Amino acid sequence: MSTITEMVDVEVPVKTAYNQWTQFESFPKFMEGVEEIRQIDATHTHWVTKFGGVSREFDATITEQHPDERVAWTSDSGPDHAGVITFHRLDDNKTRVTAQMEIDPEGFAENVADKLGVLDRRVKGDLKRFKEFIESRGHESGAWRGDVDRPGS
Repeated sequence: MSTITEMVDVEVPVKTAYNQWTQFESFPKFMEGVEEIRQIDATHTHWVTKFGGVSREFDATITEQHPDERVAWTSDSGPDHAGVITFHRLDDNKTRVTAQMEIDPEGFAENVADKLGVLDRRVKGDLKRFKEFIESRGHESGAWRGDVDRPGS
């Protein structure tokens, strides 16, 4: 299992950054290798990804979500991974977005990529593209402001 932590400062209010992140179906616009995400319900998503020429489909569950603070998830099938995205207000128009992920690479290509640091660079690139995406728009494409409490809370 590998742990990846990356962050980026975006020039938008925390509410704008958070709201855009809740629009999972927009992820293919800034996440490399993400072909499609379907929001099944408030806490379930279906992903289609491509890495090293290999397509994968998997489901994930939102395990915790609090507006303007955090979105956490875990995979239900496919590659074993979990993570949390946190949003920190730096000032009225600047937000730090931090991604912390644990990934257990599946298959030869993913294991080699992990050992070579490719997965870390991919997450860093995804956050950079998120910054470009949200800053160029200046506003979110939608929002989901619901709360999901951590299991057992």
